[in-house]
Amino acid sequence: MSSTPNIKDLNNKAIKQKVVDKRMFYDKLATGVVAAGGVGIIICIVAILFFIGIETLPLWQSANTELANTFTVEKAPSDFGKTSNILLVGTEEYTEIAFLLDQQGVASFVSLKDGSLVSEVHLVNQEEEGEVTSTFTSDNNKEYAIATSLGWIIPFSLKYNITFDENNDRTILPQIIKSDPIKVGDESVKLFGFQKGEYGGSSVTAYVTDTNKFIFHSIAVSDDEFMDQEESITNSVDLTDQVNPESIQTIEIDSFLNNVYAGTSDGKIYNWNIRNKFNPELQEVITATSNPKTGVTSLGLLIGSRSLFVGDSDGNISVWFPIGNAQGKPVLTRVHEMPKLESTVTGFANSPRDRGFVANDDQGNVGVYHTTTQTRQALFNGEGKDYNSITFAPRANGVVVVDKDGKVNHWSIDNPHPETNFKTLFGKVWYEGYSDPEYVWQSTGGTDEFEPKFSLTPLIYGTLKGAFYALLFAIPLAILSAICVSQFMHPNHRNKIKPIIEIMAALPSVVLGFFAGLWLAPKFEKIFPAVFAMFVVIPLITIIAVFIWQKVPVTIKGKLRIGTELYFLIPIIIVGILICLGLNTSIEGVLFGGDYKTWFYEVLGIQYDQRNALIVGFAMGFAVIPIIFTISEDALSSVPNNLTSGSLALGASRWQTAINIVLPSASPGIFSAVMIGLGRAVGETMIVLMATGNTPVMDWSFFNGFRALSANIAVELPEAPHGGTLYRILFLAALILFFFTFLLNTLAEILRQRLRKKYGQL
Repeated sequence: MSSTPNIKDLNNKAIKQKVVDKRMFYDKLATGVVAAGGVGIIICIVAILFFIGIETLPLWQSANTELANTFTVEKAPSDFGKTSNILLVGTEEYTEIAFLLDQQGVASFVSLKDGSLVSEVHLVNQEEEGEVTSTFTSDNNKEYAIATSLGWIIPFSLKYNITFDENNDRTILPQIIKSDPIKVGDESVKLFGFQKGEYGGSSVTAYVTDTNKFIFHSIAVSDDEFMDQEESITNSVDLTDQVNPESIQTIEIDSFLNNVYAGTSDGKIYNWNIRNKFNPELQEVITATSNPKTGVTSLGLLIGSRSLFVGDSDGNISVWFPIGNAQGKPVLTRVHEMPKLESTVTGFANSPRDRGFVANDDQGNVGVYHTTTQTRQALFNGEGKDYNSITFAPRANGVVVVDKDGKVNHWSIDNPHPETNFKTLFGKVWYEGYSDPEYVWQSTGGTDEFEPKFSLTPLIYGTLKGAFYALLFAIPLAILSAICVSQFMHPNHRNKIKPIIEIMAALPSVVLGFFAGLWLAPKFEKIFPAVFAMFVVIPLITIIAVFIWQKVPVTIKGKLRIGTELYFLIPIIIVGILICLGLNTSIEGVLFGGDYKTWFYEVLGIQYDQRNALIVGFAMGFAVIPIIFTISEDALSSVPNNLTSGSLALGASRWQTAINIVLPSASPGIFSAVMIGLGRAVGETMIVLMATGNTPVMDWSFFNGFRALSANIAVELPEAPHGGTLYRILFLAALILFFFTFLLNTLAEILRQRLRKKYGQL
């Protein structure tokens, strides 16, 4: 007999099926949302990483160069006939107009696009002043001078007046500002160096005559405030007896009017101290080449007029600057050896905006160099001709050279980050004014002459130092507290203490940094001897208290809950702290002779900074403790009860069980807690920023400050021009920080899995 389905049952099945379908739909929807969220997070992280990487790529790109134009000045501006010998070339910041000076003393401005003449100016009266014999360009490429065959020095400067019309088209009107000619003698000036002084009419000149005399000539001008007039004193000193003038091939004078340098054909550099303009003193004679037959053929000063460029007849190029010797006397020292050219170095021009320069040899090869990186960043192969003059564009984006036949070559350069390579970012660099190569971070200075120092090594060092001291303070307290709370404390107390510690993690790091920098640091400085004593006194009285507790009768201890006895330690620790604070002055007098800072400096050679690594250790450790404690306590509490019960049943004490059974079993979780805490410490910004002096020094002393990568990004980013070198280096610092934490977490996960596999079998 067949039974027909009950309509009620069918309805119930339909309702249940709808509920199941609805649940499955929501389950799939939730799965999809979670998966989409996870994938979205991964995509965002990868996109951020990709963007950061893209921003750092230009730091590693080499210079891009191109021959923008080449032309020949077919007619001399002086007579529109045969081209006279062009001795000097220059250009303005847009590299649209070239300045040329010929042997007749005629200055012409020509277009670098097509070589057409823009304007010309006669600088020399040949009948009264003679022909041009030699030229000079200042280290800022703004001041010039020419020497003549009748003993005249004619200083002048260039000015480019730039205007824009209603269509925003640029017009450049060149102008020559000529100073009063200086009569230095009656003989022809064969070779000279020149510098203008602080006052308009003052100057110094060192020159070689065609009769082979070496003369130092100076004009001193001073203001008389009472007489409201200027006083000019002219003086000449013959230095021929101190050097063979015939051997002099190049002369340079620094812009401070302190030194005259002369390079000779036997490979020596003569250095006169000219602070006393009436009595120049031969300060030192340096052998600058390895072979006496190799002569010094070119000298020049980099921006700032402290570093000296030296080129020789073998194509060697080096950079020198004065360094104090054992007696404190500055001695010119070879610091950088640059990649050499193929033949005799005959020309030099420095960059007016950074530590770069260009040099050429007599075979027409032109090299673009940067002193800090100690590299040649571009090389232009010439046509076997010796160029008469060379100039570096004011924006360091072009090189213009001219040869004896009047041919002008203009190369454009795209090299926005010449001061960076792997060595300058991570290695030791010998910076101008330093006695040895060092790791230095100093991104900005007061003038354009400043040499940027972009070593990330002190910042990486500071990041690790801050994390080390934070974990040194946080790990013992957090893990031991977790063991105490999970294994020895009554559940009622554990349920109250754990949330309180977790709330500590909600404190903003800026508050902790503010507290540490403005209150803790000065307070700590005053009570340091007491803090030093606490590390001895508190453990000692704790041990004594524990020993006394062991003597308390069991009948009394049995009335207390398990773990309650720990509360009795709190007043004992407070008493120990108060004792140390009360004896602060006495401890300082007994142990440190009354002044611990002086004692540290004189005995240990350690400088005490108020905001130091100890302050950061306390403050950042306070921020890291809740993370490590919470995860460690969860791991310890998750150990199966059968393991602890079995250990206790076999006669082990609670301490033995906690250390030998529970701790190894929970070690994967504890290790994860430490790694997460390390990641928190490495990435911390505000505490490190506010609680240290932000000094990028490499010293493990906990009495010194440091600068971390994260804090450096926060400090420097507002001052970094978009797309500039500093801007991109900060992105590189962020990339290093990312990879550091990524590598650390990856290694931590691998070790955690191994520990879990090893102790999961217990």
